[in-house]
Amino acid sequence: MPPVPTDTAAPQPPDAPRRDAAAAATAAAAAAPAGSGPGGAEGAEPPTAGEERTVTAPLVRPPGPPKEAVPERETWTRQMDFIMSCVGFAVGLGNVWRFPYLCYKNGGGVFLIPYLLIVFVGGIPIFFLEVALGQFMKQGGIGAWNIAPLFKGLGLASMVIVFFCNSYYIMILVWGLFYLVHSLTDTLPWATCGHSWNTEQCTELFNLDLCHNVSTNATASTWTFNFSCADMTNKRSPVIEFWENKVLRLSGGLSEPGEMNWQMILCLVTTWVVVYFCIWKGVKSTGKIVYFTALFPYVVLILLLAHGVTLPGALGGIIYYLKPDWTKLVEAQVWIDAGTQVFFSYAIGLGALTALGSYNRFHNNCYRDAYILAVINSCTSFFAGFVVFSVLGFMASEQGVDISKVAESGPGLAFIAYPKAVTLMPLSPLWATLFFIMLLVLGLDSQFVGVEGFITGILDLFPQPGAGSLRRELTAALCCIVCCLIDLSMVTQGGMYVFQLFDNYSASGITLLWQAFWECVVIAWVYGADRFMDDVARMIGYRPLPVMKWCWAVVTPLVCVGIFVFHVVNYKPLTYNKTYVYPWWGEAIGWVLALSSMLCIPCTVIYKLLRCKGSFRERWQLLTTPIWGQHHLEYLTPEAEAKLLAPEPPKEKATLFETVI
Repeated sequence: MPPVPTDTAAPQPPDAPRRDAAAAATAAAAAAPAGSGPGGAEGAEPPTAGEERTVTAPLVRPPGPPKEAVPERETWTRQMDFIMSCVGFAVGLGNVWRFPYLCYKNGGGVFLIPYLLIVFVGGIPIFFLEVALGQFMKQGGIGAWNIAPLFKGLGLASMVIVFFCNSYYIMILVWGLFYLVHSLTDTLPWATCGHSWNTEQCTELFNLDLCHNVSTNATASTWTFNFSCADMTNKRSPVIEFWENKVLRLSGGLSEPGEMNWQMILCLVTTWVVVYFCIWKGVKSTGKIVYFTALFPYVVLILLLAHGVTLPGALGGIIYYLKPDWTKLVEAQVWIDAGTQVFFSYAIGLGALTALGSYNRFHNNCYRDAYILAVINSCTSFFAGFVVFSVLGFMASEQGVDISKVAESGPGLAFIAYPKAVTLMPLSPLWATLFFIMLLVLGLDSQFVGVEGFITGILDLFPQPGAGSLRRELTAALCCIVCCLIDLSMVTQGGMYVFQLFDNYSASGITLLWQAFWECVVIAWVYGADRFMDDVARMIGYRPLPVMKWCWAVVTPLVCVGIFVFHVVNYKPLTYNKTYVYPWWGEAIGWVLALSSMLCIPCTVIYKLLRCKGSFRERWQLLTTPIWGQHHLEYLTPEAEAKLLAPEPPKEKATLFETVI
């Protein structure tokens, strides 16, 4: 691995860092490897005079003695560790249980047109911005915004969002672990009635071809049923009863928390312990674990697809998934769904991508990485649709209903539709076990990378040189314990209502769009899009395509504003299962969760402006001046040394110095 630029510097006299920086810059310019500087890559076109000037323009640190040395920042052992961590974090449950549903709902293959368009004008630009920002500043989600200190509230907002996300997202893993344990049996418990959690309305027969508008006798297997279609409307599937009565033990509403489920508490603690030991040693250990957690789901998806396409009705499900409906392109909801899905699946606005990028080598080609990760993310979503709809097509064929009756999104797909489908397959416990292992692994890497991003931001906010790894381990333990305590509210009988509050407000589309909008505005209009492009050129050796700059400055903010306004205008009161309407105070709690992150940005700006002295112009200029790290001094040129010279010392001191000489 090439040598990593160090972030530390031994205490020296005030003029020593300047001399060393200039010498280092001169040496680096003379012996830079191919591709490490502008136009250095073999076969690359030489930059224009203007580009060369902007790329080599020095970074200027405010004059004065250097700050206390900070410990050298950890880096990935291999660059592939970073790729795998980003794949593990961004490729998650949303790719498997949300994208296929949106694709079939919004015109099948036609949905790919707005989806890919927003990927290129919204997803990739912000994804690249966050990774490049972390790599350039060598700081996590909070410290990276020293590039424009007035807007450090962006970092605080991302930490609030990722904290809430870490708190509630793990419940999906808890439910998945519960299902996995119950899959290790000869007969799946949600396949039959007659258990302690089943009611009198439970029935195992849902083939509507056998029911009529009048009572008839129908024989299935060895049982004889006497029922009508009217009777079937009052019946409940054992899959739904297992989910609501056994797993959730659902109460009547948010105001009825009920008792805690000790089995779910055990699953919760187990999951948090696993997450802690995945991240407690930092990126060195995370980078190794993520190879398994990022790649194993693909193995399971391939196995599930190979089995799914052999099932009766699978082809019909796949055709239903891809069948184009061109009229959908004129509907605003299709474009909104595409934008929301891109922002969710690319995991932007959470600060975790910035934290992952901060562990990169300074000269890593993050521009190339952004496009690679975008292709992996979107292709995974598209591929997962074949897996899901081959099984849903089989399920619809077996039950004699239209596939629209069985297609679901979110937890409904993972814990109702797919478990119901595997009960109809041969060797159903095997396929159920594989599915829930995949679900756990998909969610696990997203979870521990999110926790890693939060811990990185906190540690960078309070740096302590020489504190060692013990400080990190204790911070990680404290974070996991606090989140686990919050999760106890979600393992009660009213826990599902609490989970939905977090899911719909704390890390919702509104908060992520607000965050992404301000990230683009600050980089493009406060710090300067051209200036940041020059910084990227310092790292990767060439300037990205100009379209990236225009996306940051104009296109992406407009996309964010458009989707944000649509969400606000079409806001509807929160409901559960389309039947239970949340009380006003429940929605108020939800808006508190949302505003707790959104208000971090304007409140921090107002606070910093009020605390600073001088005219508004002077305050603005001071508070938008970047705070550079020690590693930035490596890129100063001798011509810029004069800009860094300290103010001229008093004359009597100069005279005394000459006398001594």
